[in-house]
Amino acid sequence: MKTINLTMTALFLFSTTLFAQTPENVKSETKTTVTTIKDSKGEKKLVKTVNTKEVQKVELGEEKANTINIPQVVDNKVEVTKTTKVTLDGVVQEVNVERSAYYMFEGKKYQMQSDKSGYTLNSIDNSSKGILRKTSNNNYIYVTDNKVAVGFYDADGNFILETYDVKTDALKREKFEIVK
Repeated sequence: MKTINLTMTALFLFSTTLFAQTPENVKSETKTTVTTIKDSKGEKKLVKTVNTKEVQKVELGEEKANTINIPQVVDNKVEVTKTTKVTLDGVVQEVNVERSAYYMFEGKKYQMQSDKSGYTLNSIDNSSKGILRKTSNNNYIYVTDNKVAVGFYDADGNFILETYDVKTDALKREKFEIVK
């Protein structure tokens, strides 16, 4: 009797964890570049594979009367992971994982993307807006050609920049809203 109860409990727990996973929208793109290098030792092939994966959790809205479909909530955060693999003659030399997110500021879309020292903030046309470097107290120093500011994330995941204005002797706040 105990073994039947334990077996039934185990089957129930297994089946609930199997179906309790959160659904996701996943967009994946792989870009491969092959470069042939000729040197004194011969010809070598350098293969660079960049895999970009965008994942967004799916949530359903409220069911409406007299309709068949339930609307999807579309304001969920999109997490972007970029993996770069460099292969030289069949041997993987480097695997690098980059994280990025998209933000809106003054009607333009920007991408915050990791680099070797912190993050870069670029517009969608890849023109650089600035660089971000993490401080010891989990804030960021934001630097452009004509501005130095302090940045941090608010509770909603938005990136806030604070710049000191000499004329008004006050802090100016700029909000980069996360694209969900």
